[in-house]
Amino acid sequence: MTETRFSLIDEPWIPIADVGRVSLKQLFTNPSYRALGGNPVQKIALTKLLLAIAQAAYTPADENAWATLGAAGMAEKCLAYLEQWRDSFDLYGDKPFLQMPAIKAASVQPYGAVFAEISTGNTTVLTQSQVEKTLSDAEKAVLIVVLMGFGLGGKKTDNSVVLSAGYSGKTNDKGKPATGRPGSSLGFMGFMHNFLLGGNLWQTLWLNVFSQDQINSLPYADGLGIAPWETMPDGENCPTAKHLQNSLMGRLLPLSRFCLLADTGLHYSEGIAHLGYKDGLLDPSVSADFSGKDPKAIWVDPEKRPWRFLTALLGFLSQNGSQGFDCYQLRLGLGRARDRTDTLGIWSGGLRVSSNAGEQYTGGSDDFVESALMLPQEDFGEMWFSNLQLEMAELDQLSKIVYSATLNYFKSQKAEGKKQAAMASHLYWQLCERQFQTLVNACADGNQAKAIRKTFAQFAQKSYDSFCPNHSARQLTAWAGNLPKLGSYLKDANQPEQAKA
Repeated sequence: MTETRFSLIDEPWIPIADVGRVSLKQLFTNPSYRALGGNPVQKIALTKLLLAIAQAAYTPADENAWATLGAAGMAEKCLAYLEQWRDSFDLYGDKPFLQMPAIKAASVQPYGAVFAEISTGNTTVLTQSQVEKTLSDAEKAVLIVVLMGFGLGGKKTDNSVVLSAGYSGKTNDKGKPATGRPGSSLGFMGFMHNFLLGGNLWQTLWLNVFSQDQINSLPYADGLGIAPWETMPDGENCPTAKHLQNSLMGRLLPLSRFCLLADTGLHYSEGIAHLGYKDGLLDPSVSADFSGKDPKAIWVDPEKRPWRFLTALLGFLSQNGSQGFDCYQLRLGLGRARDRTDTLGIWSGGLRVSSNAGEQYTGGSDDFVESALMLPQEDFGEMWFSNLQLEMAELDQLSKIVYSATLNYFKSQKAEGKKQAAMASHLYWQLCERQFQTLVNACADGNQAKAIRKTFAQFAQKSYDSFCPNHSARQLTAWAGNLPKLGSYLKDANQPEQAKA
């Protein structure tokens, strides 16, 4: 009987936007690929894997070495590295990629049970995409990479199997197997992850590669660390596991789950337990604020699209940049990137999850979210950021005006209107998203930013009109009496034209 093989270097498995699946060799050979495909969590997990490969292949000593390397140089280094470690990039065999043969004693979970978006057990199926299906080898490979950091917390992990003798991290205070903790890249509610965005996939990866000087400034005591496929841990608390807990490699590939593919599913248990953001450690792509008494992280919010967090994510651009939220991936990369690429943006995304009695799941309004914004490089700096902060604050105030006006419209007719007010405000933000890139570009000039306020004011009026009809005399009276007051917002909207006169 022929042994099953699936080389991640040679076989297509990585989803690429507008292309389909490609192999690692294809990815680092073809510079034309625009971006990764798949859902936002798959994009994050695969980006972290590719960055781990790039950092293991060649970590530049400093910024000059990084600039000299370039995107093409990075790809060349990665190809040579993959060939060197070819035997470690097979999904099966004696050293299955990112898997733990020793965890075979753990019970087998069907594949659908570890997908956040698949309905299992007595969960209601709403769409065909929620139905469990047979996975190809390519889909299994992506799943393994995703589970390293994004495994859902709960009882699906068989924590009765402990590989490190004396390790108590998988046992509760009653001495029984504990409920599995969320993957370190997911967290309690679903961290929002952020990466710099280049003109193509090679450039995106290169922009997010850290130099050794930068790694030395990060709070990972063991620095870069060793890629797990080079040296896999023996257990949850072995020296290799502890090294991953304190290194950048351990944040790119946390091994939060110990897995082994089986015929009908996978052996599945909790893996390495990493410190969280409240302990001062987090993935470099996650944004957190450590300035207060209690650290805060930016979580995914399906009701608040990622672009609305832009000013929080870029807070380091202001004069008091030491305060507020900080994302290492953005702070350490933006300054050097703007002078060396014609296309520069920010991708943000993730998955919102809920928890109940230690069981993590997706339900209600939980969902995947993502957004991509391009930055105006010519005038990208503190003045641009100051204008953006002002305009974002004004948009937020406009949202409150829409909510209040809609609520008062219904109150004046002795009707309950909280639901309609919330929906009007939500529609307003949806409309704003269409023109937010235009606003980002215009903020290089404060007058230009004010000039396009008329567009956002129209969105506010349209949102109000959509939920506040004026067909009858009674409705018309309520509609006219509660119109959104936009005069203050629009007072400087014609400033550029006046300046020319």
